[in-house]
Amino acid sequence: MKITDIIDQAACTFAPAGPVAGFDIGSRGSKGVLLTPDSIYTVFIPTGLYMQETADELLARLLKAAKLRRRDIGFVVGTGYGRISLAYKDLPYQVVTEITCHAAGAHALNPRTRTIIDIGGQDSKAIKVDPATGKVLEFVMNDKCAAGTGRFLEKAAVLLGLELDQLGTVALEADEPAVISSQCVVFAESEMISLRARGERHKDGAARANIAAGIHFASARRVKSLLGRVGTEPDLVFTGGVANNPGMRHALETLIGARFVPSPIDMIYAGALGAAVHAGRHHAAAVKAGTARPPAAAPRKRAATAERKPALAEIS
Repeated sequence: MKITDIIDQAACTFAPAGPVAGFDIGSRGSKGVLLTPDSIYTVFIPTGLYMQETADELLARLLKAAKLRRRDIGFVVGTGYGRISLAYKDLPYQVVTEITCHAAGAHALNPRTRTIIDIGGQDSKAIKVDPATGKVLEFVMNDKCAAGTGRFLEKAAVLLGLELDQLGTVALEADEPAVISSQCVVFAESEMISLRARGERHKDGAARANIAAGIHFASARRVKSLLGRVGTEPDLVFTGGVANNPGMRHALETLIGARFVPSPIDMIYAGALGAAVHAGRHHAAAVKAGTARPPAAAPRKRAATAERKPALAEIS
């Protein structure tokens, strides 16, 4: 899509001088964003066993979508859980922390962003952003406990016999969210099992929705405690894979007492977009310093001659 389809041209500060790519290699899913001077391309795939292979697949899909060649890419930035495993011999690259990239991605789409909640598969974060620069002023992370993460919601969905993408929708059907008091995931799981059994005994058809809602509110309380340490200021932005969960969005907005700013693109790509923004800056600096790779030469057209025998390199 065109960059001007998602943000006003006058407000756009992140369009690069040439094609660049950003990869957010998460614990569960991996995201890629390719930016050109006027367009943005996105792709999502499950994270594989080998992070470099996952990044290579992201790049291959992005290049196909953009009709570009690998040598057209001016710079690559990797972020996320698997960023430390990335390495390229044929492309200039850097790795950048996911907190920095989520801030840059959210700021690129909404320059008024001040507070970000990022919930991924294995951790959750509250990030305070300088709206003038998009830089991180302060952050708090929960990466020691599964409570308030996508992994916890995934386990909860299994216990309730739901697909993960059904859990949030079912939670919105609740008329009286169940009280899940335990902060520890292990004990919260026991509470869920007990509540589910009680609902089945009393033939309570609404029990599953109430338990699903209770799970989201329990997770949201943990995330809200992170916000209490960095403060909550508008504009409030929700990033990460769990940002697509309507039950979590509702629980957080209810507890915080503020609504998240709508985004022009899926905020699962915020980290990858931020990585691509940083790639554009690195590329611009290299161009200014005269150290950037020369532009890829256009493929030469073959003269119309009689059929010739292919060279060995062409056969292989």
